[in-house]
Amino acid sequence: LRSKPFYIVASVEVGNTTTKSILTATDLNTGKTYIVNKTVKMTRDVRPPKPGEEIFAHTINGTPLTKESVAELVKDTLIESHDRARLDIKTDLNFVVRSTGVVAELDSPEQVGIFIQALAQGCLDAGVPPRLMTPAMSIHNILEKFKRYTMIEKVIFMGAVASCFPPQGSTGVEVVANEMEGELATAGIKEGSRWTDVDFRNPCLSMDFGTTLDGRVTSEELPYAHTIGNLLGLAGAIPDAVVQGTGLVDRKIGATLDIFDAGLKPDYGKEAQAYADRIDELVIIEKVPLNRKKYGLVPVNPDAAAKNNVVLIGCDVGVNGSDLEKLSGIGADINSTKSRDLKVLFGALDLAMARVARRLVQVGVEEGIVTGKTAIGVTGRAGITGNKPRLILEEIDKLGLYDHTDRNVVFVDDGLARGAAVMARCMNSMGTPKNPLGGLRKGGCILKKRMSYEVEKGLVPAPQEARPDKDTHDYFEGGHKRE
Repeated sequence: LRSKPFYIVASVEVGNTTTKSILTATDLNTGKTYIVNKTVKMTRDVRPPKPGEEIFAHTINGTPLTKESVAELVKDTLIESHDRARLDIKTDLNFVVRSTGVVAELDSPEQVGIFIQALAQGCLDAGVPPRLMTPAMSIHNILEKFKRYTMIEKVIFMGAVASCFPPQGSTGVEVVANEMEGELATAGIKEGSRWTDVDFRNPCLSMDFGTTLDGRVTSEELPYAHTIGNLLGLAGAIPDAVVQGTGLVDRKIGATLDIFDAGLKPDYGKEAQAYADRIDELVIIEKVPLNRKKYGLVPVNPDAAAKNNVVLIGCDVGVNGSDLEKLSGIGADINSTKSRDLKVLFGALDLAMARVARRLVQVGVEEGIVTGKTAIGVTGRAGITGNKPRLILEEIDKLGLYDHTDRNVVFVDDGLARGAAVMARCMNSMGTPKNPLGGLRKGGCILKKRMSYEVEKGLVPAPQEARPDKDTHDYFEGGHKRE
């Protein structure tokens, strides 16, 4: 890792179910990202609040969080991941990206900022230098070994990660509280798709099935696309609620992960189909109504979304999870029958979540923001575990969007962590023109278009005689190989 041009990024995420520190290393020659270490803790195991500490948030299952307890959890997880990877935080790490999916108990999207501050404090306490959490201001802030890979003197970071802007006039968080997670997931799926034959660039739809749902729909524009849709609400909380009713896990804070067995072969027979039907009937998927301040427990502002021409697609069970207990009742029914061996349980959950994915895409189609040109990407535990990828492909195929569904739908592990690696590089203008993440599906590098766009906008002090095509040529002449 130290001998080659690997850009090492730590993705720190405190989620409703798990807290992760994932170290990635991106080969700046190819743009491919490798997972170096993944340290995962259960968020419910965070220490209890101490006297005098203010509880400012809860997980979706009610675990109380304080700024201090979150900072300690982040610190311990970050240090442990570096120790396991035998890397030094101060000398080997190149950037840190923080995010959270714990938005269910926040009263407004703006409060996410407080949570991000707590994450930052944990990173600082772990020994992360502050400069590794902010973008470089000039080439002089880039490490010597990375200077030949940065375009910072040619293009600037305008807030578009992997060539897509957040909802305009905002950071996106004002529209939906978990928009940053959707941004990271989208970028991460774009990177992960490089390992496949699916071109997941704009226009695209990303679905991140963590405990809560996040994702984006992007437009077909150059050089930068716009966010025209956001996904939000409940995701992994749906199977979690079913499992909590079985008695096999804690009824309040138990998770599907507690009993998941990768070697188990689910049963997709009539019994599982019947239970999946019952789950599906309780799940509501729709365009978020204008009168909602929360949807699926996620703070949202439909008025701001409408002003930004963003369609909000939500997933709920009742109103803000009010019918999750009914899902637990289905879990109890499963456990009281001969299907207690888990095969029918996980069969029903796989079938139900595949239908959720199809219904989310269907709303996008009905709202006119998803077409046959749109690539679809899935990440998150409730979307890629078990046989869900195969079942999701079958469900999406029913929509008739594509001639070859498998060439347009991709499944990626650790989307958020991969997205963090992409965001870090975008912030420091470290692209790979020969293997671009930005631009349109089946299109080429957008470096020339970006440079022209920024000169026209007066956003970069480029000399008038600058030639973007020559700069691209010089990039390859500087030692980069063409493929």
